[in-house]
Amino acid sequence: QVQLVESGGGVVQPGGSLRLSCAASGRRLSFGAMGWFRQAPGKEREFVAAIRWSDGGTVYTDSVKGRFTISRDNAQNTQFLQMNSLQPEDTAVYYCAAPWASVITTLPRDAYEYEYWGQGTQVTVSS
Repeated sequence: QVQLVESGGGVVQPGGSLRLSCAASGRRLSFGAMGWFRQAPGKEREFVAAIRWSDGGTVYTDSVKGRFTISRDNAQNTQFLQMNSLQPEDTAVYYCAAPWASVITTLPRDAYEYEYWGQGTQVTVSS
């Protein structure tokens, strides 16, 4: 069994920053990649960013490029999402996810490509 636990969400004013963390635990700690998705009220879950565990390669959705940075700590089996210049449209529940595959070449962007999911952490951007 695999557990992914997110932390770091909260309420922030527009222009502010938050750092999300996602720690993996359980029978499996090594993944080919990890990613972040988000889901706003009344909207579908959307891809935010992903990172390849082997070489740190990353991919972002266009709306967060230049503002969000995904990183990982292999030794701690943890990934992070540094979110800067937050805007109200970034308000959502943010989910950590990992694919089943241990080796990833092309970073996955679709939710169906991810096997394991965290419970989510709320991020609210409001003045």
